[in-house]
Amino acid sequence: MNDEVAQYISDTAPWQQTVCEKLRAMIHETVPAVEERLQYGKPHFLKNGQHAAVIAVARGKVSFMVFNATGIPAVKGFIRAMGKGERKCADIEEGQEVDYKALAEILEKTAIAL
Repeated sequence: MNDEVAQYISDTAPWQQTVCEKLRAMIHETVPAVEERLQYGKPHFLKNGQHAAVIAVARGKVSFMVFNATGIPAVKGFIRAMGKGERKCADIEEGQEVDYKALAEILEKTAIAL
């Protein structure tokens, strides 16, 4: 666990801290060899030196993005495509029910090739 990532999370609103900690734990459980670091001001999670996921906090939401996700379909209201579809992002708002299991399944599929 990286201290800069921990500090990033602790500097967020209480509900965002909870979401970020759950996402962080899910990432480490899903990708056991994952490395984390603060890059571009946000927590990035890498496997074998390749980006697997990012957590980004903005006012009113927490975003969870996975890379290498061309084969993952966008699902309206759950996960949207970014770039040319190679990245997918879930935006989580306060009070929203989060399907961490579904996010873990997506991460598992996208990180397997790294």
